[in-house]
Amino acid sequence: MKRYIVLLLLCLMGNYARAQEKTQIKAYDSNTGKPLEFVVIVSTEKDWLATTDSAGAADFVMAAGEHKVVFSLTGYERLDTVLTFPLSATLSIYLRQTDAALEEVTVVASTRNNQAIENSPMKVEVIGADDLAEEASVKPGNIASILGDVSGVQIQQSSATSGNSNVRIQGLDGRYTQILRDGMPLYDGFSGGFGILTVPPLDLRQIELIKGSASTLYGGGAIGGLINLISKRPVYKQQLDALVNYSSLKEGNVNVYAAHRNKSIGCTLFAGYTNQQAVDVNNDDLSDLPVANSVMIHPKLFIYPTAATSVAVGYSGAFDDRKGGDMHVLNGAADMIHRYYESNKTQRHTGEYLVEHLTGSNAKFTLKGNLSYFTRNNESNTASVNGNQTSYYNEASVFVPGTKVDFVAGVNVVGDKYNTSLPDTVLLKVYDNFTTGVFGQCDIRIKEKTTIEAGLRFDNHNRYGLFALPRIAAFYRFDERWAARAGFGMGYKVPNPLVQQNIEYNIPDLLPVNSTVRPEVSYGYNAEMNYKRELAEHTSLFINQAFFLTQIDRPILFYRNSAGKVDLVNATSPVVSKGFDSYVKLDVRSWELYLGYTYTDARNTYLSSGNFVPLTPRNRAAFIIVRELGDAWRIGIEGSYIGQQYRYDASLTPSYTFIAAMIQRNIGKHFIVVLNGENLLDYRMSNVESLYTGTISAPSFKPLWAPIDGRVINLSLRWKL
Repeated sequence: MKRYIVLLLLCLMGNYARAQEKTQIKAYDSNTGKPLEFVVIVSTEKDWLATTDSAGAADFVMAAGEHKVVFSLTGYERLDTVLTFPLSATLSIYLRQTDAALEEVTVVASTRNNQAIENSPMKVEVIGADDLAEEASVKPGNIASILGDVSGVQIQQSSATSGNSNVRIQGLDGRYTQILRDGMPLYDGFSGGFGILTVPPLDLRQIELIKGSASTLYGGGAIGGLINLISKRPVYKQQLDALVNYSSLKEGNVNVYAAHRNKSIGCTLFAGYTNQQAVDVNNDDLSDLPVANSVMIHPKLFIYPTAATSVAVGYSGAFDDRKGGDMHVLNGAADMIHRYYESNKTQRHTGEYLVEHLTGSNAKFTLKGNLSYFTRNNESNTASVNGNQTSYYNEASVFVPGTKVDFVAGVNVVGDKYNTSLPDTVLLKVYDNFTTGVFGQCDIRIKEKTTIEAGLRFDNHNRYGLFALPRIAAFYRFDERWAARAGFGMGYKVPNPLVQQNIEYNIPDLLPVNSTVRPEVSYGYNAEMNYKRELAEHTSLFINQAFFLTQIDRPILFYRNSAGKVDLVNATSPVVSKGFDSYVKLDVRSWELYLGYTYTDARNTYLSSGNFVPLTPRNRAAFIIVRELGDAWRIGIEGSYIGQQYRYDASLTPSYTFIAAMIQRNIGKHFIVVLNGENLLDYRMSNVESLYTGTISAPSFKPLWAPIDGRVINLSLRWKL
């Protein structure tokens, strides 16, 4: 009897083995015939099956019979098909590029793996090629506007004279937002000045945002969140994109992007110029927009010695000259009363390199780095201060994908050195940081529906010693409609008097860091639910409900002492920011609809009363409605509600509403004309209160909680070949 049972089991096992034969797939670009890496293959029964390697190949096991299989790659049209398994031979599939494919979008650069965004344990929001192309016509000078459109992200203008701004996420100060360029820090400390004001959207292929702790992979500074600016790469089809723009507030822009590649070499080139004339919107004799001239150039060379290896080297130069203050001074009519002004001349020179190599087992080795030199010459009618900062970053990492486990690990060295070159009387003459880091992260897929992500980073700082930054996150897909994710991570921020603040401090007022000041340490939690559904052909619904909590222990305060100097001190109780973020997206054929709401409760718990973090609206809501009218027209309107904010004296600002609208006309295949209006209700802080106290000769500006530039209309013409 036992022999019959054994024979029966062997037969069943044989049938099962035949029914589970290995399937081989190869994916190619339908236009160039080039193998496509990172094509995600899924089925309705088993969800994730495989991802193609550098040769466009993938192997997986599938039960015999008919199965619906989906092949997808960002920038290519999705291929849905029904296949009968087992296949008699290797199956070759060809994917066709969409229009956005020219931007060669990376699936998820900020998480360092090839997992689709919707299945990643780490929530990554992407401003893609289409959105950046639209922003290039609406606000071509910089990316500040499009970042401010993201729920939970606030652009905080810190100077009424220069227009300098910083990015705040989930109610936390701008110093807790880490800004990267192609995965490398570039805008931190003293060099963070005017950072986002000198990055045009035409030079980017996408922007990736992570809200909440992301320090394990990129260093301790990503406490509130991370913004990764991804540069364009050349594709086989030659590109030329030129844009001119002019606004009712006397801003003009000219931007050009060109790219080309063949089998062994490629190149990209961006060049942009922005001119802003001084404008006094509220007629108080002080400029609300400074005189500004900005030039940016970014050439990059790509070499492909083999199909598995690529090398890129590049240079970017950003030159910004702006002057604001009394309109009489700016117009060349200064006198004893009208004498106030402030000018800022900045230069940023950056060299960068990137080497990527793919092995036959689909492992990816990466070596990258940059070296940046930033100078800022600040001059006013009372003083002049010149400073410079040298920053560097180098990293070596490896990514090893697997059927069930993906692993990434690396080591990096990052540092900067600041020096005050003028005047000699300043107390903060030199400040430097040097950190070596080692990191590792594992993504484990369990039964196709669950992914666990665990990471650990060790950083050793030259002044503050060793930091351990663990992170853990999980993603679970209940079915094709419902999914959930949650995570926890730690971060830290070392004391730095040069970081960006809501209120700008003059360098002569800054004191060197006291040896008793300790680094800040953060604990970040997040959780969310997602619902998506295809309601009908060309009609889809997506709902996201997210919750967040960040606690920063030993928060560093900027304290002005009795002598008027600014010192750093640790508070005795933490800063705590918590809340939730909700949004709904509905695509109905030619309509795009978005509705979002963010609730933020951010408090300085070291204060017994009036402890809300200043200039942080508790309630924010936004909507977007876009309609495409055939191939020629596109119209849109967007609005946002910004709730009351606490001033630094604990008084409340009024709430206000911001409305914008645009109309786009496509002329043939190559020309695009856009008419855009921002702040159509012309809401300005100066409608409520004066922007400064004191006299016109020596104004003291209040912290800004609303726009000061008012309504603006711009018209742009874009030529895209």
